[in-house]
Amino acid sequence: MRDSNTDLFDPCSTTESDFPPNGLATGSGSDSDFAFAFNDRNFSDRVLRIEIIPDFPEIKSDGEGCISVADWARNRKRRREEIKNETMLDILVQHEAQILNCNVPETVDGLGYGNQDEEAVAMIEEVPLGVDINLNQHDDEAGPSNDSSLSMDCSTVLRVKTLHISSPILAAKSPYFYKLFSNGMRESEQRHVTLQIHASEEAALMDLLNFMYSNTLSTTTSAALLDVLTAADKYEVVSCMRYCSRLLGNLPMTRESALLYLDLPSSVLMADAVQPLTDAAKRFLAAHYKDITKSHDEVLNLPLAGVEAVLSSDDLQVPSEDIVYDFVLKWARKNYPKLEERREILGSQLGCLVRFPYMTCRKLRKVLTCNDFDPELVSKVVREALFFKAEAPYRQRFLAAEEASASCRRYVERAYKYRPVKVVEFELPRQQCIVYLDLKREECAHLFPAGRLYSQAFHLGGQGFFLSAHCHIDQQSSLHCFGLFLGMQEKGPVSFAVDYDFSARCKPSEEYASKYKGNYTFTGGKAVGYRNLFGIAWTAFMADDSLYFINGILHLRAELTIRQ
Repeated sequence: MRDSNTDLFDPCSTTESDFPPNGLATGSGSDSDFAFAFNDRNFSDRVLRIEIIPDFPEIKSDGEGCISVADWARNRKRRREEIKNETMLDILVQHEAQILNCNVPETVDGLGYGNQDEEAVAMIEEVPLGVDINLNQHDDEAGPSNDSSLSMDCSTVLRVKTLHISSPILAAKSPYFYKLFSNGMRESEQRHVTLQIHASEEAALMDLLNFMYSNTLSTTTSAALLDVLTAADKYEVVSCMRYCSRLLGNLPMTRESALLYLDLPSSVLMADAVQPLTDAAKRFLAAHYKDITKSHDEVLNLPLAGVEAVLSSDDLQVPSEDIVYDFVLKWARKNYPKLEERREILGSQLGCLVRFPYMTCRKLRKVLTCNDFDPELVSKVVREALFFKAEAPYRQRFLAAEEASASCRRYVERAYKYRPVKVVEFELPRQQCIVYLDLKREECAHLFPAGRLYSQAFHLGGQGFFLSAHCHIDQQSSLHCFGLFLGMQEKGPVSFAVDYDFSARCKPSEEYASKYKGNYTFTGGKAVGYRNLFGIAWTAFMADDSLYFINGILHLRAELTIRQ
């Protein structure tokens, strides 16, 4: 069986045994530990010359002053801004140079400039054998390029480190070095190779090189591990990326660290080795902001990656999906004020996080007239939502199961505070609506001994209503029982006369049977119903042989008609 130092290029032999209960990094075993050969000329066939050049202004050296991931993030943000400014400056300088070159006359004092290219070619000298290879100037076959290598050769070298390295060990761990040492060209046969890095990368690179020999890391701080992770990505050392990811995952997760893990460079985020860390960060944010109504402003200020993690959760506790839709619109308008950009982000990333099939029909009507979404997308999602609502319950469960493992979970129901309902509305001959409310056996069990469960709002005659299921003590028998009530949302002097009829499916026919009917003149905030809907004790209602649970579901129906 081959050990991890001979596994090209992703040694998955790093197991749980590599990580003791205290979470500290330890060796993978003596059979794959070549630490004794690190920087030892007796076990090396190459010399690595590391040229260290200055960082961009105000960028601290690796780990210097970074005692937390927040410090690391601020330092990295400054680095990004400086690199961006440097790039823009280079572009301006090059542009000015091109303008100046365009103004050079064709002849000066009778000397022709027409053959400058030929002269330049003739003056280029061939690089003699034996000269050092600069890894930052190799072509694609010598190894992958990287942004930090750009324009380095013109910088002042602060210091030089020289290490004795073993090309087989480095090549076994990294495609970067493998390509460099095995491309079959003259450069791959040179003994001396040169690598140029910024001062901020020095400590991380040394830790990385040590890991490639020993499979261990001496550093344990989050900031230093993140630097090593970035270096491992740069030089394609997948085993070290996995190792850093697992060590970071063992550290206490915070809001700041979770957001930082989701904001790592795209090349790092796309690596399979880092997937467990990013998954843990998403789970943390989803749990931390489980109820977005309680931390609305804080969630509104999250970056895109954070919002995606929160809204992807099935356990998101919101009154209804309407709240998620309103939040997504508000966040998009705040962060993307331009309509074209807002439509793009809603269509490509945020729109799929809204589970339109669980929105109320009243809200879906408003979606159709929303200008923030692309009209074709709006038409598609509303049509799909209405078709889903019209499906039989078993078909809805089938569609939800099909998407259980998908990234887009539009048919999967969240842990809503208020239970979704199906509503069929009629305008003629009288204003009427039929409301269907399905409750799982577990939901009913959680009502005992004095709980309440509310439905999402529905409308009749322009007024908002809701159903509520209760566990009550029957006044006559003094036993617990199941009750169902109809309430009106609006408070104030509004008066509304309604005929109502409560029904439930029951065995063996599994058809709806009327259980309680009456009429009531509602005023704002009032409710009417029956404490013991089925006329039996709670234990009989919840029994395994109960007449009212069909495949674990209690099917309730309320028919409401406005009285003339």
